[in-house]
Amino acid sequence: MTASHDGLVRRSVLISGSSVAGPVLAYWLTRHGFSVTVVERSPAPRKTGGHAVDLYRPAVDISEKMGVLPRIEQRATGTTRMTVYREGARRPVRVDLAKIFSATSDRHVEIMRDDLSEIYYDAVRDDAEYIFGDSITAISPDGEVQFEKAAPRRFDLVIGADGLHSNVRRLVFGDESRFSTFIGAYLGVLTLPNTTALDAELRIHVGIGRTAGIYGARHLNEARALFLFRSDRELDYHHRDVPRQKELLSTAFAGLHPDVDRWLDELDRTPAFYFDSITQLRMNTWSHGRVTLVGDAGYCPGPAVGGSTTLAIVGAYVLAGELARADGDHSRAFPAYERAMADHVRGSRESALSAAKTLIPTSRLGVQGLAYGARLVSALPAGPSRALLRLTTKTARVHNSMTVDDIGGLP
Repeated sequence: MTASHDGLVRRSVLISGSSVAGPVLAYWLTRHGFSVTVVERSPAPRKTGGHAVDLYRPAVDISEKMGVLPRIEQRATGTTRMTVYREGARRPVRVDLAKIFSATSDRHVEIMRDDLSEIYYDAVRDDAEYIFGDSITAISPDGEVQFEKAAPRRFDLVIGADGLHSNVRRLVFGDESRFSTFIGAYLGVLTLPNTTALDAELRIHVGIGRTAGIYGARHLNEARALFLFRSDRELDYHHRDVPRQKELLSTAFAGLHPDVDRWLDELDRTPAFYFDSITQLRMNTWSHGRVTLVGDAGYCPGPAVGGSTTLAIVGAYVLAGELARADGDHSRAFPAYERAMADHVRGSRESALSAAKTLIPTSRLGVQGLAYGARLVSALPAGPSRALLRLTTKTARVHNSMTVDDIGGLP
């Protein structure tokens, strides 16, 4: 516990990770009167390129409560159209994405992950202590934390918000392999020049077992190329071995289309690159003693296919509320947090499996279905298209069904 300038004793919380869940959690904890420190391995707020993420209704609602929704809407990608090129077909299929978005969610924003992280960081940086360029090396049962660089410190609570390859989870719960489930696909993202003058358009090339797309954002001079491909087995590489990851990506997409070949030509010049398996984390509990996990660190449903960003934001908000309700007593707050999130986590996992099958077709019929199904929805009037998508689009349905209570009485 720490004493504040007003003489009140406040529980101290260490959060590892400053991407999305970390700063959202820090924001709400500081509003509930906790003393918050955030440690981040990167030497500065993350700017790793990133890809577009979807904020569904509950995440938009929480962002509005934080007062940052206008900035988020200002940084929205602005993508409204999609053109689908099918491997072996001559004519593309054109889709009205704006209609699909409005049909799947009554509140939805697509934004670059880096932009979202920056906005959330700006919302809390004056109220929480940030330690950049450092990481946790050990956590004792009584809350003493060892760092790579900083001197040891004791905290009342430690929370891992450090992503799929969480350092906190490894230290407290054990090796990642004990909890990860590979769902048969990989994701790659690279940043490249916007030489094709993309304007509110997503262009994708779809083949059997692989999908590649390119898109921009209205406020950026660069584009992102996104790659999804299937694999019957987990590939042999280390998550920090970037040259090997680039090699695997090039091999997976060789010959799909000349456009895709040109995107891959930028691999050696890209300023930012991301590659990882689409993996779900399945843990019986996310808490142990004074430590708990939030977002991808505890319950990643699968990058790019499971709505993990919305899930992380909701999780951070709920965790802060439960800690406030329990006056910082983790023995009451952590179980309540896990109960509140359990159904949301299960639903996200199930929707991720369905989305992966749709986005990365396993047959020529699936390739046709992805293209023409999207075109059908965008061509229907608003009512029928909304009804059809609610039946067929599990990810949007699951995340729009989440409800966010005003836990702790904050506006």
